[in-house]
Amino acid sequence: MTYVISDNDNGATVLFYLKQRLCLSRKQTTLLKKRERGILLNGSRVTVRAVLKCGDILELDTDDSVEDINEFVEPVELPLDIIYEDDDIIAVNKPGGMPTHTSLNHRYDTLANSLAFYFKDKMNFVFRAVGRLDKDTSGVVLVAKNRRAGFILSSAIAKGDIKKEYTAILNGYLHPDEGTIEAPIARKAESIIERVVRPEAEGGQYARTDFKVVSRGGGMSLVLASPITGRTHQLRVHFSHIGHYIMGDTLYGPRDADTVTPRQALHCNSLTFTHPTSGERMTVTADLHDDMKILLNKMSDDDKSI
Repeated sequence: MTYVISDNDNGATVLFYLKQRLCLSRKQTTLLKKRERGILLNGSRVTVRAVLKCGDILELDTDDSVEDINEFVEPVELPLDIIYEDDDIIAVNKPGGMPTHTSLNHRYDTLANSLAFYFKDKMNFVFRAVGRLDKDTSGVVLVAKNRRAGFILSSAIAKGDIKKEYTAILNGYLHPDEGTIEAPIARKAESIIERVVRPEAEGGQYARTDFKVVSRGGGMSLVLASPITGRTHQLRVHFSHIGHYIMGDTLYGPRDADTVTPRQALHCNSLTFTHPTSGERMTVTADLHDDMKILLNKMSDDDKSI
């Protein structure tokens, strides 16, 4: 299992990551500690006391054997929209409201559970998501089906070689028609979730978002956005920062922002990457879900297309 550490876990210990992010039991953690290559951080063996930094590569030697991994993710039959699959990877269109990974509060309702069910009679499946989407963000999630593909794709993320494009519906009429937002992002003081714009001299990390307005109407703007960097909540923070929060986002917009739509209107519509075996540059795409289509219909009532 290979993971690229996000800035959300910058400064956390390996033990915290194993227990809180991956929900590993004490037995599973002990097993990893005993193995010669059980816990590798950037290729070197470490203890669970090691401190993680954003961009680190954490490898866990589960050996993909049933006796070692059958407790990692419980197979649960859940909606699953597969948009591409081959021997190395599978790409799905995750619905809004579904977490990507299991956690203490989400053990049986995640994309990981759904894929574990899909593969339960086909292979000894280990969930290796290449990046993740917030629970209430829909769209493309790429998952590696074997250790080699997982390592190659996780390394590509760390290098910025995997590109994502999102569709977002924003509050208000965004101008100009296209542009770039460059605003450093940092964790908000006393919060493990929320992020804020903060100067780099005060701990903010450089963040850049490119955007293009597709249409305006109904007091909203339909935007295509590309996060050139990959900071936690980057698009949500950046658009809120310039005065156009994503519709439905109660964290970075007003608390009643979900009165129009029950989740943030943010969808990863495409992901471009180099295939880990063929070397082919390819793009997978995911259709919008019905809840965002409803908002689009409201926009069309007062269309101000550009």
